[in-house]
Amino acid sequence: MAKKKEAKIFGTFIDRNMKIIRNNYLKVFKEIGIDITTEQWVLMDCLYQNNGMSQTELATESFKNAPTVSRIIDLLCKKELTERLRFENDRRRYKIFLTKKGKKTYEKVYPHVIELRNKGWNNLSNDDYTTFLRIMNQIFTNYEKK
Repeated sequence: MAKKKEAKIFGTFIDRNMKIIRNNYLKVFKEIGIDITTEQWVLMDCLYQNNGMSQTELATESFKNAPTVSRIIDLLCKKELTERLRFENDRRRYKIFLTKKGKKTYEKVYPHVIELRNKGWNNLSNDDYTTFLRIMNQIFTNYEKK
């Protein structure tokens, strides 16, 4: 086992960054009068890009587990931002759609999300972004290995 000083504490830095990013998003959502969480935003973004996805597809696309996606969809349905419609030949499965209100909400939030993304990458280059993705994907792969 690695000594404490030798071990890389990247998890602490990832967690710290995720918290500040999430807090910035939630602050902006509140300022513009939109009652959604960052987790709800992720699913809305997936649906805006590909409306009518199944819950399984949403879970895969958003890197969330199925029970979490189901819970988030329940909340979005209560807010009338999404709706569930059954597959024609499978009464157990649903397609998830953004409602008209959901699309309007997405379009109101999206410019602010772009500003937040730009804020996060201020003073960083395209090469920095490429390196960041490579490192994050490698860490994911390292943990995903059985």
